[in-house]
Amino acid sequence: MLTLASKLKRDDGVRGARAAHPASDSARRVSVRDKLLVKEVAELEANLPGTCQVSFADPNKLHDFQLTVTPDEGYYQGGKFQFEIEVPDAYNMVPPKVRCLTRIWHPNITETGEICLSLLREHSIDGTGWAPTRTLKDVVWGLNSLFTDLLNFDDPLNIEAAEHHLRDKEDFRHKVEDYMKRYAR
Repeated sequence: MLTLASKLKRDDGVRGARAAHPASDSARRVSVRDKLLVKEVAELEANLPGTCQVSFADPNKLHDFQLTVTPDEGYYQGGKFQFEIEVPDAYNMVPPKVRCLTRIWHPNITETGEICLSLLREHSIDGTGWAPTRTLKDVVWGLNSLFTDLLNFDDPLNIEAAEHHLRDKEDFRHKVEDYMKRYAR
């Protein structure tokens, strides 16, 4: 199976052989984003949290993939949450676009899939937003942490879920469990 990584290796070999013909080489040029992604995906797969799984519908399109997070502790333990990650052409100067595909009752994720995670913002008030030094590994670890240590009821995107937790923690837990039974299996 041809993957982007093998294509890049093959292109590098062809490029060396065609150094005398730069015009023909330009038609085969690979974007900076794709070169970065080959390295970052390899690093990500080597350092993936045990609660996460990455899948590529097309191994030649490393810029478009899904992440499954299956928390092993906390409110969301046992649920299976799907995220769609799209890496734009301007990556690594801009963050990936991430959307939660699983309906969830969470203070930092809306029921329509929007996510509140500082590192996914180009400009963040707290200074922890996106920077060109961040990688896909940071994004995956951040999304995974939304179910544990980054679960934030004090700065919610889904205000109703945060207020529900503040009013009645036990009822909040029941609603989370109900959503998991219906949408996160």
